[in-house]
Amino acid sequence: MHYHNLILPNNYINNEWATSKQSLAVYQKYTGELLANVSIANEKQVDMTLQTSHESFKIFKKFSVEKRAAILTQLHGLLKQHKDAFADLITAEAGKPIHYAQNEVQRALHNLEDGIRQTYIFSGHQISMDYLNGKGKTAYTIRVPAGPVLGITPFNFPLNLALHKLIPAIAVGAPIILKPAPQAPLTVLALANLLKQTELPKGSVNILLTTNELTQKMLEDERLRVFSFTGSDRIGWMLKNKAYKKKVFLEMGGNAATVIDASADLKRAAKKLAYGSFLYAGQICISSQRIYVVNSVFDKFLQLFLKETSAIKSGKPFDPDVVNSSMISDNDVRRIDKWVKEAVEDGATILCGGQILDEKANIYAPTILTGTNDRMKVWQNEAFAPVVLIESAPDFKTAVRMANNSRYGLQTAVFTNNFDQVLYAQKEIEAGAVIVNDIPGFRIDSMPYGGIKDSGVGREGAYYAMHDYTDPKLMVLST
Repeated sequence: MHYHNLILPNNYINNEWATSKQSLAVYQKYTGELLANVSIANEKQVDMTLQTSHESFKIFKKFSVEKRAAILTQLHGLLKQHKDAFADLITAEAGKPIHYAQNEVQRALHNLEDGIRQTYIFSGHQISMDYLNGKGKTAYTIRVPAGPVLGITPFNFPLNLALHKLIPAIAVGAPIILKPAPQAPLTVLALANLLKQTELPKGSVNILLTTNELTQKMLEDERLRVFSFTGSDRIGWMLKNKAYKKKVFLEMGGNAATVIDASADLKRAAKKLAYGSFLYAGQICISSQRIYVVNSVFDKFLQLFLKETSAIKSGKPFDPDVVNSSMISDNDVRRIDKWVKEAVEDGATILCGGQILDEKANIYAPTILTGTNDRMKVWQNEAFAPVVLIESAPDFKTAVRMANNSRYGLQTAVFTNNFDQVLYAQKEIEAGAVIVNDIPGFRIDSMPYGGIKDSGVGREGAYYAMHDYTDPKLMVLST
């Protein structure tokens, strides 16, 4: 494996490696091998991080567009040199199948390319003033960085979701503190090795693992002006309440629904949904979790879906053919196993799976349930596991209502070849995005990605996040 040279067990504060007495063990998710004992930043180090971010802002906000774009270009080149090692590290610490980890690194490179483009073209706009007492005046806005950013990232895309915080911060000249998920912090810390080789000003990017209490202290500090969080809705809303006057952006997942109409290409839908339901053990914010099929094609689609699911390979994440591998922890495996058992006790039927395949490696079987209802945890909550529900609906409009029966609203998919139903879905579906004839897990990193309801507020994608990280300053010129 190529990842061993990337492992950095220390925090990155003010362009230096910082150690501390307290540490956290990080394990290879499939084998249980110890990867590293990572330092947990103490209160003094957190205070230093806050101060260096504050001081760096005075310098970084004055960097030219050319300088900021050059830094992102340098980071892109360095990541490209080490792309195989980063993919291996993601697979090791996050349990992600290797082909999907390689895809994450490639997406990260495209994400950086988009950030470079957006850095050059990002701007305010001219405002019409030639009416009333504005006649004779010229007005326009410029975008200025709001201030230092705190970014909290999850385990499931340890590289690319960190870059979704980092890229817009660098692009607009805002210092950022990144706190990675404790389940998989090594990839983000390895990124510090690359950042140290760029022309970033001292203290403009700090990366540290710390306690929940000290994270809250950072969140409450008035020197930080922006808070960007990706993770669970329970944690995200709780932290939002503590952010006080900060600009807050939350991406908190969901239990993505798919609606399948009689006019759909059922074979294509079944193949795509089997992959989109069980890829990476369903540990993706937009994994397919609930499928609603109109009655007239339910039986036909179900047989196709069961056949495609039976072809999903589970096992070692470094096997290029594996789709479903280790969940992030034994607690999560036990949790989903309990949820499935509770659903069965409440009337659900297991059509396939429904058991732990490998206790030592934390692998849960690809599972399909039917006969579910909205009282069940597997319906109410984000499963973040290889479990999908499938139910029939009398017609397309009813299926849409069933899809909307959720406290989440991130992305919803619709398989149909009826244009009227596409328009109906556009109007009626309650989600941040409607994906037509593809899975809800479709994403291009430059698109505005985010949800409504309990799925969060704000949008990711370099252009959109750059707006979130900046404020408009109005200029009015009298002639």
